[in-house]
Amino acid sequence: MNTFSNSIYYDGSGYRMQKKSLLDICNEVDKPSYIYDMNYILDKYQKFIKCFDVDNLQVFYAMKANYNPHILRIMKENGLGLDAVSPAEVLLGLKLGFDPKKILFTGNNMTDEEMDIIHNEGVLFIIDSLSRLEEYGKSYPGSKVGLRINPDVVAGETPMVQTAGDLSKFGILMSDVPKAIAISQKYNIHIIGLHEHTGSGISDLDKVIEGMKSLIGIAKPEDFPDLEFIDFGGGFKVPYSSEDVEIDYVEFGKRTTDLFKELCNLYQRDLSLYFEPGKYLVADSGAYLVQVNTIKDNRGRLIVGTNGSFTQLIRPMLYDAYHHIVNLSNPEGSPERYDVYGNICESTDCFAFEREIPKIRVGDYLAIMNAGGYCRSMASEYNLRPFPSEYLLYNDDLITNKKSLTPSDLAERVLKDYGL
Repeated sequence: MNTFSNSIYYDGSGYRMQKKSLLDICNEVDKPSYIYDMNYILDKYQKFIKCFDVDNLQVFYAMKANYNPHILRIMKENGLGLDAVSPAEVLLGLKLGFDPKKILFTGNNMTDEEMDIIHNEGVLFIIDSLSRLEEYGKSYPGSKVGLRINPDVVAGETPMVQTAGDLSKFGILMSDVPKAIAISQKYNIHIIGLHEHTGSGISDLDKVIEGMKSLIGIAKPEDFPDLEFIDFGGGFKVPYSSEDVEIDYVEFGKRTTDLFKELCNLYQRDLSLYFEPGKYLVADSGAYLVQVNTIKDNRGRLIVGTNGSFTQLIRPMLYDAYHHIVNLSNPEGSPERYDVYGNICESTDCFAFEREIPKIRVGDYLAIMNAGGYCRSMASEYNLRPFPSEYLLYNDDLITNKKSLTPSDLAERVLKDYGL
């Protein structure tokens, strides 16, 4: 039984995360809920950094993927930094004890107010537009910044998650780099880092390397004499189905290390190598646990209704993304084809169409896999459905991260928010 997730496995008697039965966990936790395997996250981090023969390597976790404070706190204890994209993300990291020097702010289309908040916290900006670089220079001449460059290499599993090329809102065009240098010289801005990110879910190693080569190609000592680091972003592929192919990370590490050392030789000094993985570290550590409420046979089309919804796991609706689904209650049942829906008043509230799953019965528990990244962090309370509870499994201990509000609590909170 391929679960496409190393954090969850089938041992012949049922599905497990670490040594615990997921079915037993379902019987003791709220439904719907998210559960994450912290040991798996740390293991992926260690495997990732071991691929690079680089002394000055720093991983900045892209916290937009999952900002669960318990996960962030343990990451900090294990040496990770944070890639933040909003003032609140920066402030959350600081309140958890992250050193400002271990946080990068890569926000997009920021306001002047946001710029001032981040600068006053001592966090480094990765600026991705000429107009914002100009405003930053006017406000804070003599400061240090990083630049996000559009490498003109388009990659990513769908157009919706591609972040480079002519149509992208992200990054400074390579043809505009001379203008960025001129602005920095005008305000005595010290460009200490260069950053690129081409997209998410990249499985083509050559595309990844092509983007890196584009960035390194502009990193000339005469243009960027203050350079301290090169940042190759994230976007690494996580397998969601049996057809998905991962990058060969050993080969990736070797080719990246070679490129990086060439750059260091060019600068005749040791630079730092940065990465910003998000989904890669957390996605396949998690599952979204739901319970079956109803089953309909619509002229042979079996429609399963659950107590979850796209407001809590939006990727299938938003990106047409595949998430593997297993029946925790009846793993050895005879497979049938189902459409698996949520409880929101929207026709698009669907997790899977015509998906082959072991026989589902009312009351069964289902696990929707690869729910550790861009699920809870993208959730909403549409239809006034409360956010689910969250649980963290760490060294076989089940930690309750956040309990769900009751419908009554949520209704009262809304009244309070509106002053009623």
